[in-house]
Amino acid sequence: MPHTTLGVDLAAQPENTAYCLIEWIKPKARIIELHCGADDAVLLEMFGRSDKIGIDAPFGWPTAFAAAVYAHQRRNVWPAVRTASLRYRTTDHIVRERIKRWPLSVSSDLIGVTAMRAARLLSEKGRIDRSGRGRFVEVYPAAALHIWGFPSTGYKKKPGEEKRRVVTRRLISTTKPWLDWPVDAQQACEKSDDALDAVVAALVARAAATDQSEPIPRKHMAAAKREGWIALPRAGSLASLATDV
Repeated sequence: MPHTTLGVDLAAQPENTAYCLIEWIKPKARIIELHCGADDAVLLEMFGRSDKIGIDAPFGWPTAFAAAVYAHQRRNVWPAVRTASLRYRTTDHIVRERIKRWPLSVSSDLIGVTAMRAARLLSEKGRIDRSGRGRFVEVYPAAALHIWGFPSTGYKKKPGEEKRRVVTRRLISTTKPWLDWPVDAQQACEKSDDALDAVVAALVARAAATDQSEPIPRKHMAAAKREGWIALPRAGSLASLATDV
């Protein structure tokens, strides 16, 4: 039976949102749809066509931040907590340890607006498991690229055009034995970092679906369910995504 993964590079606005749908038929896979510019209605339709969905957006906010805002709203007090605990989730600390740089802070960077859109979209699907063990999983394409051995910085927007071409062509060369890349998909990734991140998000969704992502430590499971959890693929997993079940 075919299995489909959807990667979504979510942004605050539809014009900067891209998605990629990959079909997996062991031992091969193919990109069957890659589109830049997706509104909520389109994304909800794509959710319905996909078995596992990787979304590049935070699924929640730091527990300490949520508690601080709630306390301030009710009693006009601000808890005495470290600023770092207000800015970063447990999963962000794990990512920082793994790739030596911080993800954007959902509580203090512009990614918070994207997280609001993610929350709205995911609420349409009812109660989801923010730890990623259900159909939806939080992903971080730059971290995945780093773990898989590709350049993971400097490929964004106009200044990153040349590096984005390098990343795209290396990714195609590495996955060519098992992943069918239509010409228009290659061109889209070279032109747009949104498209490239959507493809990587779909690949990470496959890693999560086939138990090829790093497990959540038991001590962090409660935090993962509240705040969300970034799925990090295991090193070396890219080569086996199409063959493992």
